[in-house]
Parts: sequence; structure tokens; C-alpha cells
Amino acid sequence: MPMSLIYPGRRAVVLAALMLAFAPLAGAADLLATAKARGSLKIAMEGTYPPFNYKDQKSGQLAGYDVDVAKLVARKLGLKPEFVTTEWSAILAGLAAGRYDVIISQVGINPKREQVFDFSIAYTYSSPQLIVRKGDSARYTSLADLKGKKVGVGQGSVFEQQARAVPGIDIKSYPAAPENLQDLAIGRVDAALNDSLMVAYLLKNSRLPIQAGARVGAIERTGVTFKKGSPQFKAAVDKVLAEAGADGSLKAISVKWFGADVSRAPALKP
Repeated sequence: MPMSLIYPGRRAVVLAALMLAFAPLAGAADLLATAKARGSLKIAMEGTYPPFNYKDQKSGQLAGYDVDVAKLVARKLGLKPEFVTTEWSAILAGLAAGRYDVIISQVGINPKREQVFDFSIAYTYSSPQLIVRKGDSARYTSLADLKGKKVGVGQGSVFEQQARAVPGIDIKSYPAAPENLQDLAIGRVDAALNDSLMVAYLLKNSRLPIQAGARVGAIERTGVTFKKGSPQFKAAVDKVLAEAGADGSLKAISVKWFGADVSRAPALKP
């Protein structure tokens, strides 16, 4: 979801403001101690991003890859998971404001975000991928091929940042994927840009006349995201994820949702 916080033109100002406003206070308790005292971990996610995190229609409960990872992390830390859903465009600001402890919702790890937040080791590896209409005769093999075209992206997502970095693309942002794909299907946009893992799921479960397009970017890493100033919490979460990677727990969750192990970096082709 696989990256800066804000839109071009406002990056430096907003980033500096966030760093100043939400810098960890000297002597503040480590998040691990705070969560242990409370007995729970407040976990934010979008809740509308299948197969990563979404509301199951039958149970009404949150389900998905991120949800299972979040439950594993909380359980191994001896904490009860408390889920909070919020729109993607506001999720990082909510973390900075202290509305929840962590985000486990496909937040990509990149240098700009690392200036403001801390991340665990990566638990997902994926890449950006285009989605196009079935029967579209145009062949887009890169974002540059979409100059002069309309591209649908998630509001505030890394995919929006990547598309906006290419001059000449007409960007249309959406709060969630369903609206984006519906507009693609009826021709309001020429292509959509999203996570390759989500694309496979969407195409398997959608009845819309859409199909997978080209992969158009480098491998992205996502991790558990939290405010700076909690080295004990970071060490504990990293340990949980490393052990879950070693004992096969993460692989099992990954195979459940994707049919493949996406918790490890793919091997480089010779």
C-alpha cells in the first residue's frame, strides 16, 4: 500500500513540521512498557484493502494478511490486539498524533518516512503493477507510456507518489481501491496503479472487465510502523518477526493469502 508522506511541493515543509511536532519527548516511556502496562496494542489499518486488511462480509470482522500478522505480533508480545480502521490518507497523521500505537497496513519503508517514524524489519515484499481494461489495445510497459493518460491511484499512497513523479500523467486519486477499479472499468481512467499482490487478488475476485498490466517499479518493503523513541519495542517486534520468519509462521500466513511466500525478498535473477 509497497514513499513519502505528502505530495510534491509540500514535502519539505510538512515533513519538517511533523518531525518537530511529534519528535519523541526526552524521558518518554518506551512503547513496549506502555503497551504492557495497558495489556493491549492499538493497531491501525485501512480496513478496505483486500487481501491485506478488510471487513469479512460474513463475519463482519477484519480479515487479511496484515490482520493475521498483527495478531501474531500482538500474541507473541503478550498483548491483546485492538484494531482501529482509518482512511489511508490520514493513517500516518493519526499515528503521529498518538491515536494508536502502530500501523500494520502495508506502509512502505523509505528514507523520507524513516525520518519521521520507526519501522520493524520488513514482513512483505512486492512491486507496483498496472491494471488495465480488458480489450484495451494500448500497451503500457512503463509509467512513461501513460503520459497524457488518466491513471487512478490510492489517495496518499506510494503509487500516487510514483505516478506524480512522471510529468504528463493525469492523476486521479481515490480513497479506496473499489472506486478506482470501477472508474477504470467504465473508462473514466485509462489505467490503475497498485500493489502487485493486491492486483492478483483483485483480478481473482472481481467481476469487472479488468486485467493485470505491466510491473512498473522496484521491489518495495513494508513493515510495522510506529513513532520514534521506542528502541525496546522495535527490538521486540523485530525479534518476533525474525523468529516467525525462521519457524515458518510468516510463510504460512503468506501462503494462506497469496499462495506464495511474500514475507521474504525474492531472489535476484541472474
